Amino acid sequence: MSEKKTDAESKQKRDKAIKKAGVAVGIGSAAIVAALLYANRRKKGPKA
Repeated sequence: MSEKKTDAESKQKRDKAIKKAGVAVGIGSAAIVAALLYANRRKKGPKA
């Protein structure tokens, strides 16, 4: 019976790790997009 409990616990740990990884990828992707948008802004010169 302890074997089943260990399997369930390991599955929960795996699920939590997958969720954390997904969140990290999402945040990282958003940061990269924001950095690219910031870097690609056109500087507006003075209008003559």
